[in-house]
Amino acid sequence: MKIREFLKAGHSPTLFSSFLYFDFCFAIWVLNGAMAPYISEQFGLSPSQKGWMISVPIISGALLRFPLGVLSQYIGRKSAAMVEMGMITVALFYGWFFVNSYSEVLFMGVLLGIAGASFGVALSLGSGWYPAEYKGLAMGIAGAGNSGTILATLFGPPLAQSFGWKAVYGFSLIPMVLAMVILLIFAKEPPDREQKKLKDYLKVLVEKDSWILNMVYVVTFGGFIGLANFMPTFFHDQFAITKIKAGQFTTLVVIMGSVARVVGGVLSDLWGGIRVLKVIFLVLFIGVLLSSLLPSIYFATAILLLIFAALGTGNGSVFQLVPLRFPTVTAVASSMVGEIGALGGAIIPNAMGISKQLTGNFAFGFITFAGVIVIAHFLLRKMEKEWVGEWIDSTGKFLSLQTVTRVQMAPAMEIY
Repeated sequence: MKIREFLKAGHSPTLFSSFLYFDFCFAIWVLNGAMAPYISEQFGLSPSQKGWMISVPIISGALLRFPLGVLSQYIGRKSAAMVEMGMITVALFYGWFFVNSYSEVLFMGVLLGIAGASFGVALSLGSGWYPAEYKGLAMGIAGAGNSGTILATLFGPPLAQSFGWKAVYGFSLIPMVLAMVILLIFAKEPPDREQKKLKDYLKVLVEKDSWILNMVYVVTFGGFIGLANFMPTFFHDQFAITKIKAGQFTTLVVIMGSVARVVGGVLSDLWGGIRVLKVIFLVLFIGVLLSSLLPSIYFATAILLLIFAALGTGNGSVFQLVPLRFPTVTAVASSMVGEIGALGGAIIPNAMGISKQLTGNFAFGFITFAGVIVIAHFLLRKMEKEWVGEWIDSTGKFLSLQTVTRVQMAPAMEIY
């Protein structure tokens, strides 16, 4: 794949704007996770309360993704993104001035979920200008906005240490406004949007293939967002390091996952998403089981680097497949898959918190995640036989429109 050809194939300013929009939204979405040690200390939270506090923004963001994706099909992805970012600025003002108790932190978590809803819109906006053979890379670049976690974990703890954790909400207004201005000026609505009735978009919800992709994404993205949010608490509580150092260790492993997302898109364009995902599941299963042994901080960090690399690569692979399966409703399908995947991410902080409270360590949380990986791998292998020859080849690469005519004409695919 030649970079020059890729750049000519689409609209680079829109792709960059989408990445920045998703990146800053992602940073805001995970703020409570990044600041969890400070918030927990102020309110004296139990391990299970910590897990729930970290899970609330994940759940809220997941539930809001599909409605925002549907809205974007009617008013355009750029317009939907502008509406969302306007709502986020209001939420940040609320957090800055009015959050003073644990219950209000939980409500703020619901509001932070607005930022987490950006996923499907950002990826569809960024990749909408690119042909099928470049979808994986375009989706990978836009999706690399999950690197926003790095901004939250790298800058959140030091700012909280110097100015108080509530002030971090105020500082977050700066990148949010910047993203709004850049998107407004440089992004252009892609030409691939088709106006359909609401019932046609909702058919994605009952499409079997979308639910299999959901389960796969529960592992790759659910694992990423769940672990990334919990890592500051994990490093702080498990290894008794300072809050700032916990944020730095988290930043290190999250960087790996963010970079790997682009790699996953490229590898899937070259070798096929199915083939890449098979390898990813094996690596993840081994890595997660090793993590359950809770070794020293340096060995744990090395294992987590491997896990996050696999999670990021897997995220890129899933979203090489989604636009191939749902080419005319990518924003809705991406939002739906992203929604369930993010909901899966809420399992990990809760499992970790319950494990710590009941057993005194986090091993059970990692073992629970390993079980989910096994289930997702089994479902992917089972569905692979049905997908090959219908909308992908034997490796997971795209087929020509003539080849997929049979799929598009099937009753279950009236959304086309």
